[in-house]
Amino acid sequence: MNKIPVAVLGATGIVGQRFVQMLADHPWFEIAALVGSKRSAGRKYGEAANWVIAGDPPEGIIDMTVLGLDDVIPGRIAFSALPSSVARETEPVFAEAGFAVCSNASAYRMEADVPVIIPEVNGDHIAMLEDQRKQRNWKGLIVTSPNCTTTGMVIAMKPLHAAFGIERVFATSFQAISGAGYPGVSFLDVNDNLIPYIKGEEDKMENESLLLLGKMENGIRVPAEMVISAQANRAPVLHGHTICLSMGFKNKPSPEEAIEVLKNYRGPEAAWNLPSAPERPVIVRMEPDRPQPRRDRDTENGMVATVGRVRTCPLLDLRLVSVIHNAIRGAAGGSVLNAELLVAGGYIQ
Repeated sequence: MNKIPVAVLGATGIVGQRFVQMLADHPWFEIAALVGSKRSAGRKYGEAANWVIAGDPPEGIIDMTVLGLDDVIPGRIAFSALPSSVARETEPVFAEAGFAVCSNASAYRMEADVPVIIPEVNGDHIAMLEDQRKQRNWKGLIVTSPNCTTTGMVIAMKPLHAAFGIERVFATSFQAISGAGYPGVSFLDVNDNLIPYIKGEEDKMENESLLLLGKMENGIRVPAEMVISAQANRAPVLHGHTICLSMGFKNKPSPEEAIEVLKNYRGPEAAWNLPSAPERPVIVRMEPDRPQPRRDRDTENGMVATVGRVRTCPLLDLRLVSVIHNAIRGAAGGSVLNAELLVAGGYIQ
């Protein structure tokens, strides 16, 4: 196939750099534009981007000129790593102009006509785009990916919810400092410490999960009926969010039954053969001390949730631990996978 030209919005930031890294040799997509702030616009990408992820910027990218948001920007897909305040104003402009906006920002996640998608969890919610285009009169569209911590929760929860019906959840997260962007959290604040507050994070974990685990009825998304209580903590880990989940079920599974369901889950068939999709979205570890961020975040190129410590819970029914690479599957990788789903579904020609 001829590669689809794409633009990366917010290309110089830490999530933007992950987009660049993942898209540089993508079989379906080709970077046509790198877009940054007024400070970066007009400069070579290699000069404008303070490259902070492992390795060097991809060859052929460093000499591209960074464009500003007011420039004429080529492409058919816009990957948005913009701050939410900027995304709120900017993403509709791109959608109106005909771009398929695959956003990592939170600005439109809770809109009634904007799908928030993890392809292996709720890829069928892509059907919401028909009404979105009609209601907003857009030539293009906006699809969002969820918060990085929500992603680590929901990929682990979806197989169990489908099989046994989750009714109650208590979630505690220990989130990597890279989730705060660059330069992240002050060393003096996070070293030898744990910060029990991340602004807005607990609301996202609770509310986005209900949308992702909901179902489509007559073309309308209906949130899942469950109660979620979340507590978010910042931990002195570079990459990789850890989420401890305790769950109560309509039909209580044994740990052995839950493990079997998690191991065998593949999700909707539409997500199976996408270029960035792992063979299975959940990897189960049986060791008593796994998963761990440093040892498990890069499994399957950082695109899976690694689950372990599946056992009974004396408070609810079942408990487990999930680890996800927040900057890959929880950020850029999730949006790239959404774009692949759009192409496979015929939404991008």
